[in-house]
Amino acid sequence: MSEEIPRQDKPMRLLSTVKAGENVRVVRIEAGRGLNNRLASMGLVASTSLRVVSNGHPGPFVLIVKDAKVVLGRGVAQKILVE
Repeated sequence: MSEEIPRQDKPMRLLSTVKAGENVRVVRIEAGRGLNNRLASMGLVASTSLRVVSNGHPGPFVLIVKDAKVVLGRGVAQKILVE
């Protein structure tokens, strides 16, 4: 018999709620094909690790994705689920 190893998943949350300095991993992007394609061209796809540089209100949402700085609007950041 094999025992199941309990998973210790981190809860998913919106990218827009992540504080500056935190490292997270993209789980899912809940957007249409156009936005998904645009984010993919910036390196933002499922399983990508990123670091939040700035999440100031008001102002842009700044990330580091694969050694590149990416700036997103708040509406876009609210469509990205991370853990």
